[in-house]
Amino acid sequence: MNNFLYHIIIIPISKLNNFFLYLVSDILCLIIGKLLKYRKPLITKNLEKSFPKKNENEIKKIRKYFYKHFSDLIVESLKGFTISEKRINKKIKLKNPELLNEMAQKKQNIVLIGGHYNNWEMSAQKMPLECEHELFAIYKPLSNKFFDKKMKNSREKFGLRMIPMKETKRYFLTENEKPRGIIFGSDQSPSNTKNAHWIKFLHQDSGFLFGAEKYAKEFNWPVVFVSIQKINRGSYEVSFELITDQPKKEPKGKIIEDFAKLLEADINRNPPYWLWTHNRWKKSK
Repeated sequence: MNNFLYHIIIIPISKLNNFFLYLVSDILCLIIGKLLKYRKPLITKNLEKSFPKKNENEIKKIRKYFYKHFSDLIVESLKGFTISEKRINKKIKLKNPELLNEMAQKKQNIVLIGGHYNNWEMSAQKMPLECEHELFAIYKPLSNKFFDKKMKNSREKFGLRMIPMKETKRYFLTENEKPRGIIFGSDQSPSNTKNAHWIKFLHQDSGFLFGAEKYAKEFNWPVVFVSIQKINRGSYEVSFELITDQPKKEPKGKIIEDFAKLLEADINRNPPYWLWTHNRWKKSK
């Protein structure tokens, strides 16, 4: 079954040109949003609590555009299996890679911190093509070994290296001649609320994963926020903003709080592009 799904469905869709790829996305949007109404109650609840001043029609409009964007993300993720370097360079633009490359030239390792906003997968896939650091991304391996291997190969095709969550510290401790950058997606709901850092985020008490700050402070690696903006359908721009170049001197929690504020500002500018299907607030403080 795995081979059938991969070779008969995923790869043929992955090889479609933009016109047919986004036609598939439009059909998928109808199925997900209109027929299945995928996680509609959860999406609606998340939006209503995050934007208490918006009326019912405004919430419906955001939800509608979220389903469209979510369908695009699905087909773009499939595109990642076969995308060429030329094509990904057209889809993803890095606005200011020099911020990272200047630190690489100084032999500074860095922590990159971002959220599940816009196309984070393809952006991470593209970054090694222009960034001078050796880049790693923290991920949770899939239970399906076949698709875990295929996804890992896809993500690593342009030089990114994937780190299972359990091996994170080992990569910080590893000595390497080439400076490293380790990417954290830090906006998911933490499994252990006692180890989370709690702040107000989108008008709600929100627990944040503390790993990015913990390792940045322990090893004194500068922390950079990764912002991803959608320019038009299928095209994104990635920009970098320094949060701190002296993490050991920052008060506990400030790095995560600064990250949350930057991510929140991106979400407020364009709400449909965050992952509203995620049960972000399933656990309380």
